[in-house]
Amino acid sequence: MSEPDFDIAILGGGPTGCALALMLARATHRPDRIALFQSDQAASYGYVPEKDPRVLAINHGSRVLLESLKGFPNVAAGIRTIHVSQRGRLGNTLIKHTDFDVPQLGCVVRYGQLHTALRQAVETSGVRIFAGAVAEITGQDSLCVRIDQDQNRVSAAMAVQADGRPGKLADRTYSQMALVTQAKSGLPRSGWAFERFTREGPLAVLPHPEASDQQSIVWCCSPVRAAELQALSADQFSGALTHMFGERLGTLTINGPVTAFPLTLNLNHQLVDGRIVAIGNAAQTLHPVAGQGLNLGLRDAATLAQTLKPWLVNPTRSPIGDLERFQQRRKSDRQVTVRLTDLMSRAFTTGLPQIEHAAGLTLLAMDMFPALRAPLARHLLQGLRA
Repeated sequence: MSEPDFDIAILGGGPTGCALALMLARATHRPDRIALFQSDQAASYGYVPEKDPRVLAINHGSRVLLESLKGFPNVAAGIRTIHVSQRGRLGNTLIKHTDFDVPQLGCVVRYGQLHTALRQAVETSGVRIFAGAVAEITGQDSLCVRIDQDQNRVSAAMAVQADGRPGKLADRTYSQMALVTQAKSGLPRSGWAFERFTREGPLAVLPHPEASDQQSIVWCCSPVRAAELQALSADQFSGALTHMFGERLGTLTINGPVTAFPLTLNLNHQLVDGRIVAIGNAAQTLHPVAGQGLNLGLRDAATLAQTLKPWLVNPTRSPIGDLERFQQRRKSDRQVTVRLTDLMSRAFTTGLPQIEHAAGLTLLAMDMFPALRAPLARHLLQGLRA
């Protein structure tokens, strides 16, 4: 068999794919043997990643990783305290950065700025970038990647699927929509993030990287309720938001568009298929509660890069054994994170007083006894490390 064009083909130029490319480039003397494919399919609809208004929650472990890769944006809103509460019931808890001797628990960044920082780092890493084409994997023993409609192809010893949904069917449909917007707070609190659980779903109010009095809002509720809220005027929506959240930040006044996204849990139970491996959004899409999606994907990428480091020394041998070890190493962290976010998204929405009181007592106990909240906080901070 002739030598393939590349050792590794990464399909997906989002944050997870770019981070993996950077880590692999550092692990090999031939970064030019790594190919990163970035589709322009979204661009055909007018989408420009650098102008994407969405924000992302980055935990402390992910920030350390991204900074080490020189792929962290210049602008970020730090999170030093997380306030967790349940609307209408007893109990709340605070998670503070001082509890873990770290400067911040995490931060909030703009998706577009993170994407730009990572892409610029990849451009100077020696990795070969294929931009502007929809890549598709064909074959199995001898992998080929089709890179344009003219059927042009390149070959690779193995491929990583880093973008796209993990499957057509959802493992769970939450019957919830996420309403995403931003708001100005009347009484801003620097470095504070709030996760408020309601019967409609979790409501996250996060610091926004644009300004100290701006908040990023992720309001999860039923599709019917979401449609009702979107039909309101800006003043009416602001009033409903302030009523649901409370007055810890004074009046919340929205000053951006309100976008709705359906929420599902999609999980790829088999990460490895021969010489093809899935990470990030291609491996799992989670409920946005606690902001674990990208952080979990970055841990996928870090573990894969570490596992493949010995193979990169001799890429002529089969990578299948290394990929199977990667899948095993990711099993526990993925299971814990998926179960945790799934539980948090549903436990407070049952409408059953017994469960709501139990959840409130749990929050109260966590606030009174730091040893009880430490495991949860550490997982949110850095995940379950293999």
